[in-house]
Amino acid sequence: MQYIKYFNQDAYTNIAMDAWLLKNLKSKEPIFSLWQNKRAVIVGENQNTFSEVNADYVDAHNVEVVRRVSGGGAVYHDLGNICFTFFVPVSSSARVDFHQFVQPMADALESLGIHVDITGRNDLEIEGKKVSGNAQRYAGGYLMHHGTLLWNTDVDAMVRSLNVADEKFISKAAKSVRSRVGNIKDYAPKDLTTAKFIEQLTYFLTNEGRDDEYELNENQKSDILKLRDEKFSQWSWNYGQSPEFMYNNHAKFNGGSIDVQIDVDDGKITNVNFKGDFLGVRDWREMKEQLIGVPFTHNAVTDILEKNKDGQYFGSITNDELLETFFQKDEVETNA
Repeated sequence: MQYIKYFNQDAYTNIAMDAWLLKNLKSKEPIFSLWQNKRAVIVGENQNTFSEVNADYVDAHNVEVVRRVSGGGAVYHDLGNICFTFFVPVSSSARVDFHQFVQPMADALESLGIHVDITGRNDLEIEGKKVSGNAQRYAGGYLMHHGTLLWNTDVDAMVRSLNVADEKFISKAAKSVRSRVGNIKDYAPKDLTTAKFIEQLTYFLTNEGRDDEYELNENQKSDILKLRDEKFSQWSWNYGQSPEFMYNNHAKFNGGSIDVQIDVDDGKITNVNFKGDFLGVRDWREMKEQLIGVPFTHNAVTDILEKNKDGQYFGSITNDELLETFFQKDEVETNA
């Protein structure tokens, strides 16, 4: 197979490139790419980003959050993870078979002396531990099959980036993940580096180096970057595209207990209510309309609360405590 080089290690660009190539490549023969992202969470097309991502952690650690155009669950990427994508002409979506596209990666790993098993519909395992997950999207006579190879990924960062926000459960979750997933490096020859691993996978998949690179022209590259800028780097796609959902949370502070209920649609607050025994000096409903229509993000809500901090709508409960109540992910109920 020929191969395409992705531009860089920016998740917004690489996920945009996946989507653009699926729609526009129009190759008569299968083409593949091996690529990497800096730290990122890649969310499935139909998922609720708010309930999948630990917002505090990803914001603090510059973890990019990007929605892809294929289904499946949220996955964590970093430079210890090698992504792969196949673009294949297929006459009908009825002919799509996960095994057909997982097998080449299994064969490539076997060529390096790394034995893997294909399990379930789309996973690769080594000694019972998952080292690869896959997803697909069919459009216009072409199939995009993409997935991950866990080479030496940071499991702690993986757990913290996803929806386990409570520090009490972090170590337990990390231990659980380690029991179920593995890093390929632990089973590979000791002298096999990340760069050499990618090089040898490329050699195998290009018919032992006999197939060359498919090079994009400058107009195609420009179109991909435009798609990144206009869609895949935008909050409206990565968060706003989430299905309508209701968020509920309860907290107790020195200033009293508080229950918050928030309705969110297209990533924006459509309704909000507070209950509890807090000793508000003024009726919080006076500021309610200011919250309607704003993005359900830490920054947007902070701005509204700061503008109204002198109103003592929640008595001695501080803005930081309110924000903690707003953005804990323990009780998010999706309506879609």
